[in-house]
Amino acid sequence: MTKEINNCIEELKNGNLILYPTDTVWGIGCDATNEEAVTKVYQLKNREDSKALICLVANQAMLERYVEKVPDVAYDIIDLANKPTTIVFDNPKGLAKNLIAPDNTIAIRVASDKFCQYLINKFGKPIVSTSANISGNPSPKKFSVITNEILTGVDYVVNLHQEKENSSPSSIIKLSNDGTVKVIRE
Repeated sequence: MTKEINNCIEELKNGNLILYPTDTVWGIGCDATNEEAVTKVYQLKNREDSKALICLVANQAMLERYVEKVPDVAYDIIDLANKPTTIVFDNPKGLAKNLIAPDNTIAIRVASDKFCQYLINKFGKPIVSTSANISGNPSPKKFSVITNEILTGVDYVVNLHQEKENSSPSSIIKLSNDGTVKVIRE
C-alpha cells in the first residue's frame, strides 16, 4: 500500500489525475487546491464546471483548515453517520476556485477508508473525489466496468482493491451557516 500511496502523491504533486478506490465508488482524484488539475477532471468527465465536485479530507482537523466555519452539527453527523456522508459547507477557503459552487459552497467528506485516509494525510491537502464515469453515465460499482475513456484519461490507476464491488455513492447533506439542514442525496 505504501508504494501505491507514494505513486499517487507523486502524480498529485504534478497536477495529474489518479483513479483510486474510495470509501464509496471508484473515484477520479486530483489535488483539490490545483485549479488546472480540477479543470482536467471536468474535461475528462465532460462535465460543466458549474457542477461542483466532492473533495475528501483525512480528518476533522483538515476539514477545519478548508472551511471558514464548521457548524457544530457537522461533527455529530460525521461521528454518527452509518455510511459515508458528504457535507456541503458554506464559505470554503484555500481550495481551487473552480471546485467551489457558484453559491460559495463546497462538498467535503471525511474519508472513512484507510487507504484514502493515509493518502490524504501524507499528501497533506484535500483530494477531489468524483465517480469514475463520464457525466450522465452510471457510477461504476466495480473496477472492471470503468470505461477505457476514463482508464486512459487518468495519469495513474491505483493497483489496490480492483476486485472489490463498491457500495453506493455517499449521502449528501447541506449545512448552511444560518442553521438550515437539507438532505440532497440519501
